[in-house]
Amino acid sequence: MTIHRTPAVVIGRRALGESDRLVDFYSLEFGKVRGVARSARRPRSRFGSALELFTLGELVFFETGRSDLVRIDHFDISESFVDVREHLERLGEGAWAIECVARLSADRDPHPALFRHIVRSLRALAATRRPAWVSVCFALHAVDLLGHRPRIDRCVGCARPYPFRAATLDVEAGGLVCDGCAYGVDAMPVSGQAVGALTRLRGLSWDRALRLRPASDLEREMAGLVENLMARLAGQASRSSRFLGQIRRSFSLVAEPRSPYR
Repeated sequence: MTIHRTPAVVIGRRALGESDRLVDFYSLEFGKVRGVARSARRPRSRFGSALELFTLGELVFFETGRSDLVRIDHFDISESFVDVREHLERLGEGAWAIECVARLSADRDPHPALFRHIVRSLRALAATRRPAWVSVCFALHAVDLLGHRPRIDRCVGCARPYPFRAATLDVEAGGLVCDGCAYGVDAMPVSGQAVGALTRLRGLSWDRALRLRPASDLEREMAGLVENLMARLAGQASRSSRFLGQIRRSFSLVAEPRSPYR
């Protein structure tokens, strides 16, 4: 059996049999890797809490040669990102981000820049009070890294320069479409403010992009835009998007002022 060692982030896990665990990692040197952690669910497992979602660590695994699944030997924690898991909105945004990575990246297709982007995004989520904006910044850069950057400077149908009225973002067509060229049933309406924000974010460093403070309505539009963009690229809405919707609805109910006549 061949042994490998690489930095990796836990991006998914589930029970396997009576005591094992099936774990998905996104690694620096091998991309997406799925493996079996023997006896990981037992009380005195040597893995302990290392296989929690979002955990960054040093992964050591064996190629068994019998299937695409590897045998996980051990996983040593570098950063646990407890502050992401224990905060409901950060948990939702983080789960959405890694689900997007899992759906849009192929197995064993290494992308070091994407790995580093995942790690810095988790660090930003752990420290932020604006998890939704971190997800916006994460998604836009991840889309670029994965080769899906939409064109927003002109209509992809007729090459008419932007701005134009009734602009929509058509993922299948590859960018903005004017009303005269609109044909995609899944095209998303996009405001001039959102197009301006997209253009500006592309020219900013990661740290400067995180420091932007758009108006709340624009931030909501951007969050919805990137969620829909990722869903269309993946071919289906993510499970995490539904979870985020429930979180946002619960937050809006808490924030809503109560009438004295209720």
